[in-house]
Amino acid sequence: MKQLSKESVNWLEVGAEEAGQRIDNYLIRWLKGVPKSHVYRIVRSGEVRVNKGRIGPQYRVQAGDRVRVPPIRVAPRPVLTSVKPVARLALALDILYEDAALLVINKPSGLAVHGGSGVSLGVIEHLRAARPQARFLELVHRLDRDTSGVLMLAKKRLALVTLHEQLREGRMHKVYLALVRGHWREAKRAVKAPLSKYVLASGERRVSVSDDGLAAHTIFRLQKSWPLHDPPLSLLEAELKTGRTHQIRVHLAHLGFPIVGDEKYGDFVFNKKIQLNQVLRRMFLHAREIAMVHPESGETLRLSAPLPQELTRCIAHLDHTHAEAV
Repeated sequence: MKQLSKESVNWLEVGAEEAGQRIDNYLIRWLKGVPKSHVYRIVRSGEVRVNKGRIGPQYRVQAGDRVRVPPIRVAPRPVLTSVKPVARLALALDILYEDAALLVINKPSGLAVHGGSGVSLGVIEHLRAARPQARFLELVHRLDRDTSGVLMLAKKRLALVTLHEQLREGRMHKVYLALVRGHWREAKRAVKAPLSKYVLASGERRVSVSDDGLAAHTIFRLQKSWPLHDPPLSLLEAELKTGRTHQIRVHLAHLGFPIVGDEKYGDFVFNKKIQLNQVLRRMFLHAREIAMVHPESGETLRLSAPLPQELTRCIAHLDHTHAEAV
């Protein structure tokens, strides 16, 4: 993405991947550092022209449109040197799939998907900095900071709209793996428990099961268990039928099977114990698989991310200690 001049008029040509956006949203992507209120003002005042004509704030840009941007002070975009080399390398090497419409990565645990709330740079900022030529790059969905696995981004606006529609209609298949405290005995269990968001006195946001919350549906399937471990542990597959914030974590905690390593809803005493024993130093929640209809080809695309080494080692440790106890 080129740098806009601060002192003179700029002309932008809308690419096919940017078509369909409202004019203010299109400009906000270019005018980094400029308050949204100022962007709205120059659109309403008529200073922004499209194909040399005035347009209203509801106008949606089309491929090939030439957009006139008046002189405006633009804050410099983050440069590549602001990205930590280790994180940049991990993202560059761990691409699961990429084409003209999609970019799918295996996100590592500990990296937020976007900046904010005390996080300066997230996945989206890392990728935009590493790919300054990209005209459009947006998150299709989100993963918690401590969750690893499949994360999808759209490289075209129409792809983003199509994928969001699949998410809303429950047509996107998302499967996670979670290690929980407790002896899970059912092969399969469907959980329908509505969820509500709330804020602690400290300002931290949380989620809880509540009768007046939004509908939330998760299907759990038992993969493996270690009943002789102290306490017993179970490995579950979690299939999301809805996509509420912290849905898997809160459903499992509500059932009395908190995810191992979960610092918000977990067993804090046990989490500390496994950290001190160097068994696991993160939350054991991994987005293993995602399947959807490709927004351009119409074909079913199924992608999976292998378990990170630290989770594989944790399972191997449990297998070893369980075998000794038998």
